[in-house]
Amino acid sequence: MVFVTKFDGTRQPFDRNKVIGTCIKKGVNRAAAETIADMVESKVYDGIPTKKILQMIFAALEPHRPAIKHQTNLREAISLLRSKPDFENFVQLLLKEHGYKVDPNRIVRGKCIEHEIDAIAGKNGETILVEIKHHFDHHTRTHLDVSRQVRATFEDLVEGFGLGLNSVNFSKALIVCNTKFSEHARQYAKCRGIACIGWNSPPEHGLEQMIEEKNLHPITLIKGLDAKTEEKLGDNGVILVRQLIEHDLDKLSRRTGIKKDKLAILMKKAREIISG
Repeated sequence: MVFVTKFDGTRQPFDRNKVIGTCIKKGVNRAAAETIADMVESKVYDGIPTKKILQMIFAALEPHRPAIKHQTNLREAISLLRSKPDFENFVQLLLKEHGYKVDPNRIVRGKCIEHEIDAIAGKNGETILVEIKHHFDHHTRTHLDVSRQVRATFEDLVEGFGLGLNSVNFSKALIVCNTKFSEHARQYAKCRGIACIGWNSPPEHGLEQMIEEKNLHPITLIKGLDAKTEEKLGDNGVILVRQLIEHDLDKLSRRTGIKKDKLAILMKKAREIISG
């Protein structure tokens, strides 16, 4: 049995189904995904880093989806967004695309103190407290302390509503993050009725599936986008690949101070990513 080495140093058996799943998420058919998985399986060796496997997959995908060469890994791309305001705005847009009514960045009085709320979301008759957490290291887990803090905030706000100190009748809490949750964080959240959206969480419809379903890719997915340019675009409300190509080149260049030739290259890559 061949084992792969994860970023944290732990080892697990190589799973070709994960290779197939990654390929299908990138838009290739099952037959092509099986062929790529065969190639990867023939080249893996005991102890191979998972990052190396991902590089092999991306290289094999290029003939099927040429736009792949313009993309970085989605998980890494999300981590490259600025925590505030870009990732918060990204999550708010993502929730809207999935049918939530979103009221961003509110200050709401609880029984004990005022709380700065990342978003208040509404769907199916529920009013949801949304806590948004971002990690620059996409391998960092979202831990138990976040779940506990959200529970405490939720209780204080509910008690505040009962005392007439605020007008928001929260019925549920939701944590959205760009990484995986620790086991303790998941257990506590489940016990306390806190919903969790993160990488591969919930397994059947995690953050990555929500993004791919709505083609809501962050601007940082584009290879060659440096941090300063990303900041200038973010300051002007451009945080999605599709938002970039919606703008007029000349006007966006003037607004952001980004040179037109540089912006034109980024827009060309964005169009190719969108078109697949």
